[in-house]
Amino acid sequence: MSLRSSPYPVAELSHHSDFEPLLSPDGYISICGFGSLLSERSARSTFPDLANFRTARLNRFRRVFAHVAPVFFERGIAKPQTMEISSLSVEPCEGETLVVTVFEIRKSEIPDFIKREVEFRFLAVLPETLDGKCFDFPAVLCARYSDEEFFNIRCKGDKEIYFQQYGRWNIDKIWRDDVLPCRVYLRHCVLAAKNLGETAYNNFLDHTFLADRKTTIREYLATTGSGIMEEQPPESVKHRYGG
Repeated sequence: MSLRSSPYPVAELSHHSDFEPLLSPDGYISICGFGSLLSERSARSTFPDLANFRTARLNRFRRVFAHVAPVFFERGIAKPQTMEISSLSVEPCEGETLVVTVFEIRKSEIPDFIKREVEFRFLAVLPETLDGKCFDFPAVLCARYSDEEFFNIRCKGDKEIYFQQYGRWNIDKIWRDDVLPCRVYLRHCVLAAKNLGETAYNNFLDHTFLADRKTTIREYLATTGSGIMEEQPPESVKHRYGG
């Protein structure tokens, strides 16, 4: 897989075997973080042995709060009455640039990663350092998927599998434009970006959008979402969603 020769360096990873060419010689694979994985503490809660956590730049993508995450229902932090139930994904967008994190996990941890991020499309992308140098190896990015693909591919067309993932929370559509960010999760992501420094913080505020693809998070927190940053997470998730 040669990403360097492509003017638009992205390749979809449809099968477990597609991850193999991305492995480094010592058996590690790079992961891109753009939401909760901006926090090293969050990343280590899933991958305690991760290596080389650092910031990077990813061109031609934007962050969007445009899909429902069942984990917010499981942890009691979703607010369906106000539709504050959305998590983050990324989608291709010319002219946009994201500050992300990149870290390595072992080959043996790939199945856990796929399970954790089951609602996403997996892409191989080539990040850059903050000063513009291309990485030596591609990284895996969790990008926007579609309801049809999720049901037919991830759920294998099985309604019972879909029910276990989403239906039991009365979610009949995953990817949508009528949702708002889960408040606890948004606060966590903003704090995580802030902890990475001013460049990452401002990039998150100005290059992350509501589902309308117009309102930035900076604008949202100054208007409808004012007060979110002052709210404390429930005690049960305070460590996980503490930035």
